[in-house]
Amino acid sequence: MGTGSRTTPATVRTSRQILFGPITHHRRLIASGTPLIVLWQMCEALVPVMIGVTIDVGIETGELRPFLLSCLAIVVIFTFLSYGYRFGAIFMNRAVQLESHRIRLEIADKAVQPADDPKLAGEWLSLATSDADKVSLLVRQFGFTVASLVTVTATAVYLTRTDMTLALVILFGLPITVGITQLVSPVVARRTDREQSAIARVAGLGGDLVAGLRPLKGIGAEDAASRRYRGASQAARTSSIVTARSWGYMSGLTTLVSGLFLAVVAWLAGSKAIEGDLTLGELVAIVGLTQFLAEPISMLGALSAQFAASTASARRLHTALATPVRVRDGPDHLPPGVPRDLRFDGVTTPALTGVDLRCGPGQLVAVACDSPDSADSLVALLDGSAAPSGGSVSIAGVDLQNLAGVDRRATLLVVPHEANPPEGTIRSAIDPDGTLDATTLDEVLTASAAHDVVAAHHDGLDHAVRSGGSSLSGGQRQRLTIARSLAVSPPVLVLRDPTTAIDAVTEQQIARGLQGRLGRETATLVVTTSPTLLAAADHVVWIRSGRVARVAPHHVLQEDPEYREEVLR
Repeated sequence: MGTGSRTTPATVRTSRQILFGPITHHRRLIASGTPLIVLWQMCEALVPVMIGVTIDVGIETGELRPFLLSCLAIVVIFTFLSYGYRFGAIFMNRAVQLESHRIRLEIADKAVQPADDPKLAGEWLSLATSDADKVSLLVRQFGFTVASLVTVTATAVYLTRTDMTLALVILFGLPITVGITQLVSPVVARRTDREQSAIARVAGLGGDLVAGLRPLKGIGAEDAASRRYRGASQAARTSSIVTARSWGYMSGLTTLVSGLFLAVVAWLAGSKAIEGDLTLGELVAIVGLTQFLAEPISMLGALSAQFAASTASARRLHTALATPVRVRDGPDHLPPGVPRDLRFDGVTTPALTGVDLRCGPGQLVAVACDSPDSADSLVALLDGSAAPSGGSVSIAGVDLQNLAGVDRRATLLVVPHEANPPEGTIRSAIDPDGTLDATTLDEVLTASAAHDVVAAHHDGLDHAVRSGGSSLSGGQRQRLTIARSLAVSPPVLVLRDPTTAIDAVTEQQIARGLQGRLGRETATLVVTTSPTLLAAADHVVWIRSGRVARVAPHHVLQEDPEYREEVLR
Protein backbone atom coordinates (compact mmCIF):
# COMPACT_ATOMS: atom_id res chain seq x y z
CA MET A 1 0.00 0.00 0.00
CA GLY A 2 3.01 2.26 -0.05
CA THR A 3 1.99 3.83 -3.37
CA GLY A 4 -1.48 4.71 -2.23
CA SER A 5 -4.97 3.30 -2.26
CA ARG A 6 -6.29 3.15 -5.79
CA THR A 7 -10.05 3.06 -6.05
CA THR A 8 -12.59 3.56 -8.79
CA PRO A 9 -15.74 5.18 -7.37
CA ALA A 10 -18.81 2.96 -7.54
CA THR A 11 -20.82 5.88 -8.87
CA VAL A 12 -18.87 6.08 -12.14
CA ARG A 13 -21.25 5.46 -15.01
CA THR A 14 -20.50 2.98 -17.77
CA SER A 15 -20.03 4.30 -21.31
CA ARG A 16 -23.51 2.99 -22.14
CA GLN A 17 -25.02 4.84 -19.18
CA ILE A 18 -23.18 8.00 -20.20
CA LEU A 19 -24.35 7.62 -23.80
CA PHE A 20 -28.02 7.14 -22.94
CA GLY A 21 -27.90 9.40 -19.89
CA PRO A 22 -29.41 12.37 -21.78
CA ILE A 23 -32.50 10.32 -22.56
CA THR A 24 -32.96 8.75 -19.14
CA HIS A 25 -32.21 11.92 -17.16
CA HIS A 26 -34.47 14.23 -19.14
CA ARG A 27 -37.47 12.07 -19.95
CA ARG A 28 -39.97 14.84 -19.29
CA LEU A 29 -38.26 17.36 -21.54
CA ILE A 30 -37.86 14.76 -24.29
CA ALA A 31 -41.46 13.60 -23.88
CA SER A 32 -42.55 17.23 -24.29
CA GLY A 33 -40.21 18.12 -27.13
CA THR A 34 -40.35 15.01 -29.33
CA PRO A 35 -44.11 15.24 -30.16
CA LEU A 36 -43.59 18.88 -31.14
CA ILE A 37 -40.68 17.97 -33.41
CA VAL A 38 -42.85 15.22 -34.92
CA LEU A 39 -45.62 17.80 -35.41
CA TRP A 40 -43.16 20.08 -37.19
CA GLN A 41 -42.01 17.33 -39.56
CA MET A 42 -45.58 16.18 -40.22
CA CYS A 43 -46.58 19.74 -41.08
CA GLU A 44 -43.59 19.96 -43.42
CA ALA A 45 -44.89 16.84 -45.18
CA LEU A 46 -48.46 18.18 -45.26
CA VAL A 47 -47.49 21.36 -47.12
CA PRO A 48 -47.09 19.73 -50.58
CA VAL A 49 -50.15 17.55 -49.91
CA MET A 50 -52.32 20.59 -49.15
CA ILE A 51 -50.96 22.42 -52.18
CA GLY A 52 -52.04 19.44 -54.28
CA VAL A 53 -55.46 19.46 -52.62
CA THR A 54 -55.77 23.19 -53.32
CA ILE A 55 -55.05 22.56 -57.00
CA ASP A 56 -57.57 19.73 -57.25
CA VAL A 57 -60.48 21.20 -55.27
CA GLY A 58 -59.89 24.92 -55.68
CA ILE A 59 -58.09 25.72 -58.93
CA GLU A 60 -59.23 22.96 -61.33
CA THR A 61 -62.85 23.27 -60.21
CA GLY A 62 -62.79 27.06 -60.22
CA GLU A 63 -64.79 27.21 -56.98
CA LEU A 64 -63.81 30.01 -54.59
CA ARG A 65 -64.96 28.55 -51.28
CA PRO A 66 -62.92 25.29 -51.46
CA PHE A 67 -59.95 27.35 -52.64
CA LEU A 68 -60.17 29.72 -49.67
CA LEU A 69 -60.61 26.85 -47.21
CA SER A 70 -57.57 25.10 -48.67
CA CYS A 71 -55.52 28.29 -48.37
CA LEU A 72 -56.67 28.69 -44.77
CA ALA A 73 -55.63 25.10 -44.07
CA ILE A 74 -52.16 25.87 -45.46
CA VAL A 75 -51.92 28.91 -43.12
CA VAL A 76 -52.91 26.73 -40.15
CA ILE A 77 -50.33 24.11 -41.15
CA PHE A 78 -47.57 26.71 -41.35
CA THR A 79 -48.60 28.06 -37.95
CA PHE A 80 -48.30 24.63 -36.33
CA LEU A 81 -45.10 24.01 -38.30
CA SER A 82 -43.46 27.17 -36.99
CA TYR A 83 -44.50 26.90 -33.36
CA GLY A 84 -43.99 23.13 -33.27
CA TYR A 85 -40.33 23.51 -34.17
CA ARG A 86 -39.86 26.57 -31.98
CA PHE A 87 -41.10 25.03 -28.76
CA GLY A 88 -39.88 21.52 -29.59
CA ALA A 89 -36.37 22.88 -30.10
CA ILE A 90 -36.60 24.76 -26.79
CA PHE A 91 -37.39 21.57 -24.89
CA MET A 92 -34.71 19.58 -26.71
CA ASN A 93 -31.99 22.21 -26.40
CA ARG A 94 -32.74 22.62 -22.72
CA ALA A 95 -32.21 18.89 -22.23
CA VAL A 96 -28.96 19.12 -24.23
CA GLN A 97 -27.62 22.00 -22.13
CA LEU A 98 -28.63 20.40 -18.82
CA GLU A 99 -26.91 17.14 -19.74
CA SER A 100 -23.79 18.98 -20.93
CA HIS A 101 -23.71 20.79 -17.59
CA ARG A 102 -24.16 17.52 -15.72
CA ILE A 103 -21.23 15.92 -17.55
CA ARG A 104 -19.05 19.00 -17.07
CA LEU A 105 -19.67 18.83 -13.31
CA GLU A 106 -18.61 15.16 -13.28
CA ILE A 107 -15.46 15.99 -15.22
CA ALA A 108 -14.65 18.96 -12.98
CA ASP A 109 -15.12 16.84 -9.86
CA LYS A 110 -12.84 14.15 -11.29
CA ALA A 111 -10.19 16.60 -12.51
CA VAL A 112 -9.45 17.90 -8.99
CA GLN A 113 -8.89 14.43 -7.54
CA PRO A 114 -5.37 12.94 -7.41
CA ALA A 115 -5.28 10.11 -9.95
CA ASP A 116 -2.86 7.39 -11.06
CA ASP A 117 -2.99 8.69 -14.64
CA PRO A 118 -3.14 12.49 -14.37
CA LYS A 119 -4.25 14.40 -17.45
CA LEU A 120 -3.20 17.82 -18.63
CA ALA A 121 -5.65 20.66 -18.10
CA GLY A 122 -6.31 20.91 -21.84
CA GLU A 123 -7.35 17.24 -21.98
CA TRP A 124 -9.89 17.80 -19.23
CA LEU A 125 -11.11 20.88 -21.08
CA SER A 126 -11.60 18.87 -24.27
CA LEU A 127 -13.56 16.22 -22.37
CA ALA A 128 -15.74 18.83 -20.66
CA THR A 129 -16.55 20.66 -23.90
CA SER A 130 -16.28 18.70 -27.12
CA ASP A 131 -16.98 15.21 -25.77
CA ALA A 132 -19.70 16.39 -23.39
CA ASP A 133 -21.45 18.19 -26.26
CA LYS A 134 -21.28 15.16 -28.57
CA VAL A 135 -22.89 12.91 -25.95
CA SER A 136 -25.55 15.48 -25.05
CA LEU A 137 -26.55 15.93 -28.68
CA LEU A 138 -27.96 12.39 -28.57
CA VAL A 139 -31.14 14.10 -27.32
CA ARG A 140 -31.50 15.92 -30.63
CA GLN A 141 -30.58 12.77 -32.52
CA PHE A 142 -33.33 10.89 -30.70
CA GLY A 143 -36.02 13.53 -31.28
CA PHE A 144 -35.24 14.10 -34.94
CA THR A 145 -34.88 10.37 -35.61
CA VAL A 146 -38.34 9.70 -34.18
CA ALA A 147 -39.75 12.59 -36.21
CA SER A 148 -38.09 11.32 -39.40
CA LEU A 149 -39.37 7.77 -38.93
CA VAL A 150 -42.91 8.92 -38.17
CA THR A 151 -42.94 11.29 -41.14
CA VAL A 152 -41.54 8.74 -43.59
CA THR A 153 -44.09 6.20 -42.35
CA ALA A 154 -46.95 8.69 -42.71
CA THR A 155 -45.74 9.60 -46.20
CA ALA A 156 -45.64 5.91 -47.15
CA VAL A 157 -49.23 5.50 -45.91
CA TYR A 158 -50.37 8.47 -48.00
CA LEU A 159 -48.59 7.11 -51.06
CA THR A 160 -50.10 3.66 -50.48
CA ARG A 161 -53.58 5.16 -50.63
CA THR A 162 -52.59 7.19 -53.68
CA ASP A 163 -50.61 4.56 -55.62
CA MET A 164 -49.41 1.15 -54.41
CA THR A 165 -46.47 0.97 -56.83
CA LEU A 166 -44.99 4.20 -55.54
CA ALA A 167 -45.56 3.08 -51.96
CA LEU A 168 -43.67 -0.18 -52.54
CA VAL A 169 -40.79 1.66 -54.21
CA ILE A 170 -40.46 3.95 -51.19
CA LEU A 171 -40.90 1.22 -48.57
CA PHE A 172 -38.25 -1.00 -50.16
CA GLY A 173 -36.03 1.71 -51.57
CA LEU A 174 -35.68 3.74 -48.38
CA PRO A 175 -33.97 1.01 -46.28
CA ILE A 176 -31.62 0.26 -49.19
CA THR A 177 -30.79 3.95 -49.57
CA VAL A 178 -30.09 4.36 -45.85
CA GLY A 179 -28.09 1.11 -45.76
CA ILE A 180 -25.77 2.27 -48.55
CA THR A 181 -24.99 5.49 -46.70
CA GLN A 182 -23.99 3.49 -43.61
CA LEU A 183 -21.08 1.84 -45.42
CA VAL A 184 -18.73 4.69 -44.53
CA SER A 185 -20.04 5.44 -41.03
CA PRO A 186 -17.59 3.09 -39.22
CA VAL A 187 -14.70 4.91 -40.90
CA VAL A 188 -16.15 8.27 -39.84
CA ALA A 189 -16.57 7.04 -36.25
CA ARG A 190 -12.96 5.83 -35.99
CA ARG A 191 -11.56 9.03 -37.44
CA THR A 192 -13.76 11.14 -35.16
CA ASP A 193 -12.42 9.26 -32.14
CA ARG A 194 -8.83 9.84 -33.26
CA GLU A 195 -9.58 13.50 -33.92
CA GLN A 196 -10.98 14.01 -30.41
CA SER A 197 -7.93 12.36 -28.85
CA ALA A 198 -5.53 14.46 -30.93
CA ILE A 199 -7.36 17.70 -30.10
CA ALA A 200 -7.35 16.84 -26.39
CA ARG A 201 -3.61 16.17 -26.51
CA VAL A 202 -2.73 19.41 -28.28
CA ALA A 203 -4.99 21.39 -25.93
CA GLY A 204 -3.19 19.87 -22.96
CA LEU A 205 0.23 20.59 -24.44
CA GLY A 206 -0.81 24.15 -25.24
CA GLY A 207 -1.92 24.84 -21.67
CA ASP A 208 1.20 23.18 -20.30
CA LEU A 209 3.42 25.24 -22.61
CA VAL A 210 1.85 28.55 -21.63
CA ALA A 211 1.94 27.73 -17.91
CA GLY A 212 5.61 26.75 -18.05
CA LEU A 213 6.84 29.43 -20.44
CA ARG A 214 8.96 31.26 -17.84
CA PRO A 215 10.97 28.23 -16.65
CA LEU A 216 11.31 27.03 -20.25
CA LYS A 217 12.89 30.35 -21.19
CA GLY A 218 15.07 30.16 -18.12
CA ILE A 219 16.64 26.86 -19.23
CA GLY A 220 16.56 27.71 -22.93
CA ALA A 221 14.12 24.93 -23.81
CA GLU A 222 11.42 26.99 -25.47
CA ASP A 223 12.47 25.85 -28.96
CA ALA A 224 12.20 22.17 -28.03
CA ALA A 225 8.84 22.74 -26.35
CA SER A 226 7.64 24.71 -29.36
CA ARG A 227 8.65 21.91 -31.74
CA ARG A 228 6.82 19.39 -29.59
CA TYR A 229 3.67 21.50 -29.56
CA ARG A 230 3.94 22.21 -33.29
CA GLY A 231 4.16 18.48 -34.05
CA ALA A 232 1.12 17.71 -31.92
CA SER A 233 -0.79 20.61 -33.45
CA GLN A 234 0.00 19.48 -36.99
CA ALA A 235 -1.09 15.93 -36.11
CA ALA A 236 -4.39 17.30 -34.72
CA ARG A 237 -4.85 19.45 -37.82
CA THR A 238 -4.27 16.47 -40.12
CA SER A 239 -6.67 14.34 -38.09
CA SER A 240 -9.33 17.08 -38.25
CA ILE A 241 -8.93 17.44 -42.00
CA VAL A 242 -9.19 13.68 -42.52
CA THR A 243 -12.31 13.56 -40.34
CA ALA A 244 -13.90 16.51 -42.14
CA ARG A 245 -13.11 14.84 -45.48
CA SER A 246 -14.79 11.64 -44.26
CA TRP A 247 -17.89 13.58 -43.22
CA GLY A 248 -17.84 15.24 -46.63
CA TYR A 249 -17.67 11.88 -48.40
CA MET A 250 -20.54 10.61 -46.29
CA SER A 251 -22.61 13.73 -46.93
CA GLY A 252 -21.91 13.50 -50.66
CA LEU A 253 -22.78 9.80 -50.75
CA THR A 254 -26.01 10.45 -48.84
CA THR A 255 -26.96 13.28 -51.22
CA LEU A 256 -26.14 11.20 -54.30
CA VAL A 257 -27.97 8.06 -53.24
CA SER A 258 -31.00 9.89 -51.87
CA GLY A 259 -31.09 12.09 -54.98
CA LEU A 260 -31.12 9.05 -57.27
CA PHE A 261 -33.82 7.44 -55.18
CA LEU A 262 -35.98 10.54 -55.20
CA ALA A 263 -35.46 10.93 -58.95
CA VAL A 264 -36.82 7.42 -59.49
CA VAL A 265 -39.87 8.23 -57.37
CA ALA A 266 -40.46 11.48 -59.26
CA TRP A 267 -40.09 9.71 -62.62
CA LEU A 268 -42.63 7.04 -61.67
CA ALA A 269 -45.07 9.66 -60.37
CA GLY A 270 -44.70 11.74 -63.55
CA SER A 271 -45.29 8.70 -65.74
CA LYS A 272 -48.47 7.83 -63.88
CA ALA A 273 -49.72 11.42 -64.17
CA ILE A 274 -49.20 11.32 -67.95
CA GLU A 275 -51.13 8.06 -68.10
CA GLY A 276 -53.98 9.61 -66.13
CA ASP A 277 -53.54 7.48 -63.01
CA LEU A 278 -52.79 10.58 -60.93
CA THR A 279 -54.45 13.97 -60.83
CA LEU A 280 -52.44 17.15 -61.27
CA GLY A 281 -52.74 17.88 -57.56
CA GLU A 282 -51.58 14.36 -56.64
CA LEU A 283 -48.57 14.75 -58.97
CA VAL A 284 -47.63 18.03 -57.32
CA ALA A 285 -48.07 16.47 -53.88
CA ILE A 286 -45.94 13.43 -54.73
CA VAL A 287 -43.17 15.51 -56.30
CA GLY A 288 -43.24 17.83 -53.27
CA LEU A 289 -43.13 14.87 -50.89
CA THR A 290 -40.27 13.40 -52.89
CA GLN A 291 -38.27 16.61 -52.42
CA PHE A 292 -39.28 16.79 -48.75
CA LEU A 293 -38.15 13.21 -48.11
CA ALA A 294 -34.57 14.24 -48.87
CA GLU A 295 -34.31 15.80 -45.40
CA PRO A 296 -35.47 12.88 -43.24
CA ILE A 297 -33.62 10.40 -45.45
CA SER A 298 -30.39 12.40 -45.09
CA MET A 299 -31.02 12.65 -41.35
CA LEU A 300 -31.47 8.92 -41.05
CA GLY A 301 -28.43 8.38 -43.26
CA ALA A 302 -26.19 10.47 -40.98
CA LEU A 303 -27.67 8.94 -37.82
CA SER A 304 -25.24 6.06 -37.44
CA ALA A 305 -22.16 8.26 -37.91
CA GLN A 306 -23.49 10.78 -35.38
CA PHE A 307 -24.33 7.97 -32.99
CA ALA A 308 -20.88 6.47 -33.47
CA ALA A 309 -19.27 9.84 -32.70
CA SER A 310 -21.38 10.13 -29.54
CA THR A 311 -20.40 6.56 -28.60
CA ALA A 312 -16.70 7.33 -29.03
CA SER A 313 -17.04 10.41 -26.80
CA ALA A 314 -18.95 8.39 -24.20
CA ARG A 315 -16.11 5.86 -24.11
CA ARG A 316 -13.55 8.64 -23.65
CA LEU A 317 -15.62 10.17 -20.84
CA HIS A 318 -16.00 6.81 -19.11
CA THR A 319 -12.26 6.13 -19.36
CA ALA A 320 -11.49 9.49 -17.77
CA LEU A 321 -14.13 9.19 -15.05
CA ALA A 322 -13.14 5.60 -14.24
CA THR A 323 -9.45 6.43 -13.77
CA PRO A 324 -8.49 5.08 -10.33
CA VAL A 325 -8.17 7.82 -7.75
CA ARG A 326 -5.79 7.86 -4.84
CA VAL A 327 -8.05 9.64 -2.34
CA ARG A 328 -10.21 7.00 -0.77
CA ASP A 329 -13.77 7.91 0.19
CA GLY A 330 -14.21 5.94 3.39
CA PRO A 331 -17.30 5.07 5.42
CA ASP A 332 -16.41 6.80 8.70
CA HIS A 333 -17.44 10.29 9.78
CA LEU A 334 -15.79 12.51 12.36
CA PRO A 335 -17.48 12.37 15.77
CA PRO A 336 -19.12 15.67 16.80
CA GLY A 337 -17.60 17.64 19.63
CA VAL A 338 -14.22 15.89 19.46
CA PRO A 339 -11.13 18.14 18.97
CA ARG A 340 -9.79 17.93 15.41
CA ASP A 341 -6.25 16.90 16.26
CA LEU A 342 -3.91 15.39 13.67
CA ARG A 343 -1.92 12.29 14.68
CA PHE A 344 0.76 10.10 13.13
CA ASP A 345 1.11 6.81 15.00
CA GLY A 346 4.03 4.60 13.94
CA VAL A 347 3.65 5.66 10.32
CA THR A 348 5.86 3.78 7.88
CA THR A 349 6.30 4.34 4.15
CA PRO A 350 9.24 3.74 1.80
CA ALA A 351 10.66 7.10 2.98
CA LEU A 352 9.45 7.14 6.62
CA THR A 353 9.92 4.70 9.49
CA GLY A 354 7.77 4.64 12.64
CA VAL A 355 6.94 8.35 12.62
CA ASP A 356 4.89 9.66 15.56
CA LEU A 357 3.64 13.22 15.86
CA ARG A 358 0.65 15.14 17.11
CA CYS A 359 -0.76 18.53 16.16
CA GLY A 360 -3.74 19.71 18.18
CA PRO A 361 -6.14 22.66 17.80
CA GLY A 362 -4.37 25.98 18.28
CA GLN A 363 -0.92 24.44 17.81
CA LEU A 364 1.62 25.41 15.18
CA VAL A 365 3.85 22.37 14.64
CA ALA A 366 6.75 22.38 12.20
CA VAL A 367 8.30 19.31 10.60
CA ALA A 368 11.89 19.61 9.44
CA CYS A 369 13.03 16.80 7.14
CA ASP A 370 16.59 16.16 6.05
CA SER A 371 15.49 14.89 2.62
CA PRO A 372 12.81 15.93 0.14
CA ASP A 373 11.66 12.30 -0.11
CA SER A 374 10.64 12.29 3.55
CA ALA A 375 8.81 15.60 3.19
CA ASP A 376 7.09 14.46 0.00
CA SER A 377 5.99 11.22 1.62
CA LEU A 378 4.60 12.99 4.69
CA VAL A 379 2.54 15.42 2.58
CA ALA A 380 1.36 12.62 0.27
CA LEU A 381 -0.05 10.78 3.29
CA LEU A 382 -2.11 13.85 4.14
CA ASP A 383 -3.35 14.82 0.67
CA GLY A 384 -4.50 11.25 0.04
CA SER A 385 -2.15 10.42 -2.82
CA ALA A 386 -0.41 7.75 -0.71
CA ALA A 387 -1.21 5.43 2.16
CA PRO A 388 1.09 4.13 4.92
CA SER A 389 2.36 0.57 4.74
CA GLY A 390 2.37 0.58 8.53
CA GLY A 391 0.85 2.66 11.31
CA SER A 392 -1.92 5.20 10.81
CA VAL A 393 -2.67 8.85 10.16
CA SER A 394 -5.83 10.08 11.87
CA ILE A 395 -7.93 13.14 12.61
CA ALA A 396 -9.99 13.14 15.81
CA GLY A 397 -9.27 9.43 16.15
CA VAL A 398 -10.57 8.50 12.67
CA ASP A 399 -8.09 6.92 10.27
CA LEU A 400 -7.69 9.06 7.14
CA GLN A 401 -7.96 5.90 5.02
CA ASN A 402 -11.48 5.35 6.34
CA LEU A 403 -12.59 8.99 6.55
CA ALA A 404 -15.57 10.03 4.42
CA GLY A 405 -14.65 12.36 1.59
CA VAL A 406 -17.06 15.07 2.69
CA ASP A 407 -15.49 15.15 6.16
CA ARG A 408 -11.97 15.14 4.73
CA ARG A 409 -12.71 18.15 2.53
CA ALA A 410 -14.44 20.04 5.34
CA THR A 411 -11.69 19.39 7.89
CA LEU A 412 -8.32 19.03 6.19
CA LEU A 413 -6.64 21.51 3.82
CA VAL A 414 -3.27 20.49 2.38
CA VAL A 415 -1.52 23.32 0.55
CA PRO A 416 1.28 22.09 -1.77
CA HIS A 417 4.50 23.95 -2.39
CA GLU A 418 3.43 25.04 -5.87
CA ALA A 419 1.48 28.29 -5.52
CA ASN A 420 -0.93 28.58 -8.45
CA PRO A 421 -3.75 31.03 -7.73
CA PRO A 422 -6.77 30.59 -10.02
CA GLU A 423 -7.63 33.05 -12.76
CA GLY A 424 -9.71 36.01 -11.61
CA THR A 425 -8.80 38.89 -9.34
CA ILE A 426 -6.74 39.22 -6.18
CA ARG A 427 -9.99 39.35 -4.24
CA SER A 428 -11.39 36.18 -5.82
CA ALA A 429 -8.03 34.42 -5.39
CA ILE A 430 -8.28 34.99 -1.63
CA ASP A 431 -12.06 34.88 -1.12
CA PRO A 432 -13.65 33.04 -4.09
CA ASP A 433 -17.11 32.94 -2.51
CA GLY A 434 -17.06 36.59 -1.41
CA THR A 435 -18.00 35.70 2.17
CA LEU A 436 -15.34 37.66 4.06
CA ASP A 437 -16.27 41.01 5.56
CA ALA A 438 -13.86 43.95 5.32
CA THR A 439 -12.42 43.41 8.80
CA THR A 440 -11.73 39.70 8.30
CA LEU A 441 -10.26 40.30 4.86
CA ASP A 442 -7.92 42.91 6.30
CA GLU A 443 -6.80 40.48 9.02
CA VAL A 444 -6.08 37.80 6.40
CA LEU A 445 -4.09 40.23 4.26
CA THR A 446 -2.08 41.33 7.29
CA ALA A 447 -1.37 37.79 8.47
CA SER A 448 -0.19 36.71 5.01
CA ALA A 449 1.75 39.94 4.33
CA ALA A 450 -0.36 40.34 1.20
CA HIS A 451 -1.15 44.03 1.70
CA ASP A 452 1.94 44.83 -0.38
CA VAL A 453 0.59 42.70 -3.23
CA VAL A 454 -2.65 44.68 -3.20
CA ALA A 455 -0.89 48.04 -2.90
CA ALA A 456 1.43 47.25 -5.82
CA HIS A 457 -1.48 47.58 -8.27
CA HIS A 458 -3.60 50.67 -8.84
CA ASP A 459 -6.81 48.59 -8.95
CA GLY A 460 -5.95 46.87 -5.66
CA LEU A 461 -8.07 43.84 -4.82
CA ASP A 462 -9.71 44.03 -8.23
CA HIS A 463 -6.41 43.58 -10.07
CA ALA A 464 -6.67 40.80 -12.64
CA VAL A 465 -4.78 37.58 -11.97
CA ARG A 466 -3.96 35.29 -14.88
CA SER A 467 -4.40 31.53 -14.74
CA GLY A 468 -1.93 29.99 -12.31
CA GLY A 469 -0.93 33.45 -11.13
CA SER A 470 1.40 33.81 -14.13
CA SER A 471 1.06 37.61 -13.97
CA LEU A 472 2.48 37.67 -10.42
CA SER A 473 5.92 37.00 -8.99
CA GLY A 474 6.67 33.80 -7.09
CA GLY A 475 6.55 35.57 -3.74
CA GLN A 476 3.26 37.27 -4.57
CA ARG A 477 1.73 33.94 -5.58
CA GLN A 478 2.84 32.35 -2.31
CA ARG A 479 1.40 35.19 -0.23
CA LEU A 480 -1.97 34.95 -2.01
CA THR A 481 -1.96 31.19 -1.48
CA ILE A 482 -1.29 31.65 2.26
CA ALA A 483 -4.02 34.30 2.43
CA ARG A 484 -6.50 31.97 0.75
CA SER A 485 -5.62 29.20 3.23
CA LEU A 486 -6.08 31.52 6.20
CA ALA A 487 -9.37 32.78 4.80
CA VAL A 488 -10.69 29.22 4.69
CA SER A 489 -9.59 28.69 8.30
CA PRO A 490 -9.91 24.88 8.25
CA PRO A 491 -9.73 22.79 11.43
CA VAL A 492 -6.50 21.19 10.15
CA LEU A 493 -4.11 23.10 7.86
CA VAL A 494 -0.97 21.63 6.29
CA LEU A 495 1.53 23.91 4.52
CA ARG A 496 4.46 22.62 2.48
CA ASP A 497 7.38 25.10 2.17
CA PRO A 498 5.01 28.09 1.91
CA THR A 499 7.64 30.87 1.94
CA THR A 500 10.53 29.72 -0.29
CA ALA A 501 10.13 32.72 -2.65
CA ILE A 502 9.60 35.29 0.11
CA ASP A 503 12.24 37.54 1.65
CA ALA A 504 13.24 37.16 5.31
CA VAL A 505 11.46 40.30 6.58
CA THR A 506 8.15 39.35 4.96
CA GLU A 507 8.60 35.75 6.11
CA GLN A 508 8.89 36.97 9.69
CA GLN A 509 5.61 38.86 9.30
CA ILE A 510 3.94 35.74 7.95
CA ALA A 511 5.26 33.67 10.85
CA ARG A 512 3.69 36.12 13.30
CA GLY A 513 0.51 36.06 11.22
CA LEU A 514 0.28 32.28 11.40
CA GLN A 515 0.62 32.43 15.18
CA GLY A 516 -1.99 35.13 15.60
CA ARG A 517 -4.56 34.43 12.88
CA LEU A 518 -5.00 30.72 13.51
CA GLY A 519 -5.79 31.21 17.20
CA ARG A 520 -7.04 28.24 19.17
CA GLU A 521 -9.15 26.51 16.52
CA THR A 522 -6.79 25.40 13.76
CA ALA A 523 -4.20 22.66 14.02
CA THR A 524 -1.41 23.85 11.74
CA LEU A 525 1.36 21.62 10.45
CA VAL A 526 4.15 23.30 8.44
CA VAL A 527 6.61 21.12 6.56
CA THR A 528 9.64 23.38 6.15
CA THR A 529 13.29 23.98 6.89
CA SER A 530 12.89 27.75 7.10
CA PRO A 531 14.50 28.96 10.38
CA THR A 532 11.93 31.76 10.63
CA LEU A 533 8.93 29.43 10.48
CA LEU A 534 10.64 26.82 12.64
CA ALA A 535 11.25 29.48 15.31
CA ALA A 536 7.56 30.47 15.23
CA ALA A 537 6.37 26.90 15.82
CA ASP A 538 5.36 25.61 19.24
CA HIS A 539 7.71 22.70 18.64
CA VAL A 540 9.61 21.11 15.78
CA VAL A 541 9.52 17.46 14.75
CA TRP A 542 12.98 16.78 13.34
CA ILE A 543 12.92 13.84 10.91
CA ARG A 544 16.31 12.47 9.98
CA SER A 545 16.84 9.47 7.66
CA GLY A 546 13.10 8.89 7.71
CA ARG A 547 12.85 8.66 11.51
CA VAL A 548 11.88 11.16 14.20
CA ALA A 549 15.24 12.19 15.62
CA ARG A 550 13.92 14.65 18.21
CA VAL A 551 10.89 16.80 19.11
CA ALA A 552 11.61 20.16 20.76
CA PRO A 553 11.33 23.91 20.21
CA HIS A 554 13.56 25.35 17.51
CA HIS A 555 15.87 27.20 19.92
CA VAL A 556 16.53 23.95 21.79
CA LEU A 557 17.20 21.95 18.64
CA GLN A 558 19.67 24.59 17.48
CA GLU A 559 22.06 23.30 20.09
CA ASP A 560 22.45 20.19 17.92
CA PRO A 561 25.09 20.95 15.26
CA GLU A 562 23.56 18.49 12.78
CA TYR A 563 20.14 20.14 13.08
CA ARG A 564 21.72 23.56 12.85
CA GLU A 565 23.58 22.55 9.69
CA GLU A 566 20.38 21.11 8.19
CA VAL A 567 18.19 24.19 8.61
CA LEU A 568 20.85 26.79 7.91
CA ARG A 569 22.42 25.33 4.77
